[in-house]
Amino acid sequence: MTKKIGIIVPCYNEEESLPLFYKEMKRVMEQMDTQFELLFINDGSKDNTLKLLKELAKKDKRVKYLSFSRNFGKEAAILAGLEHIHGDYVTLMDADLQDPPEKLIEMYDMLQKENLDIVGLKTNDHKNYGFIRKFFTKSYYMFVGCLSSVPMAPNERDYRLMTRQVVDSILTLTEYNRYSKGLFNFVGFETKWITYDAPDRIAGNTKWSFWKLFSYGIDGLVGFSTRPLVISSFVGILFCFIAFLMILVIILKTLLWGDPVGGWPSLACIIIFVSGVQLFFLGVLGEYLSKIYLETKKRPVYIVKETNTIQSEKK
Repeated sequence: MTKKIGIIVPCYNEEESLPLFYKEMKRVMEQMDTQFELLFINDGSKDNTLKLLKELAKKDKRVKYLSFSRNFGKEAAILAGLEHIHGDYVTLMDADLQDPPEKLIEMYDMLQKENLDIVGLKTNDHKNYGFIRKFFTKSYYMFVGCLSSVPMAPNERDYRLMTRQVVDSILTLTEYNRYSKGLFNFVGFETKWITYDAPDRIAGNTKWSFWKLFSYGIDGLVGFSTRPLVISSFVGILFCFIAFLMILVIILKTLLWGDPVGGWPSLACIIIFVSGVQLFFLGVLGEYLSKIYLETKKRPVYIVKETNTIQSEKK
């Protein structure tokens, strides 16, 4: 029986990239002896992305689309794709061709021959990143690797080919605050990585600014580790111990040499420093509280406005 591969493509203002992506994807699909479904998620685009998707759907019955009522973010688009996609195998791709479609051939062969559950891609180096972004990317994965209870591969992409069992397992994770790279690793399964040099975007501009990536990274850390809360407790104990030692030093100094009011500039600096540490860990606590607050609201992760698939309930 012929296997079917479902491809999820989140799109946000990708009118320049879509024709090029579809052309390349069509070439790859013709080389593979499998059935395909292309599911494009229009994440509230402001350009002609939806119009192009409708035109592609008229020409190719394999093309399906979901269009959100507004921009809900890539994580919502990934969830919507996983919930609506069909196929024995499922993969995620960006429309900018930084996830080369031809790699799908190699990934599919590896799944078939080596009895794997997931074959994923990770970049060898971000040649198109500046020094600062490279530094923070590398530091983030090192930091998360130390704190997170879920192992994450450095420079891993969302681009991975998964069995239906893996997808069904991911869909059992129903949290509102989603970090897909962590969720993919959380469910486990036999995984193998392919390292490659990521090409530049084929067209258009990236939608990920430095601060968006920074915020996304914080979501990943908070979502898969409670160790920052433990660290804040230990730091609090450490500062209490230091404060106790300083009190003893001040008492001894006053008894031996007098001068009880000396050293106020250093004392002021210490107060400011300690206050900064306290505010920092209050911010850490606030991040966890904000995630709990959003989870308890039970709001939908996304809302579908228009689709050429069977309309389902809001998720």
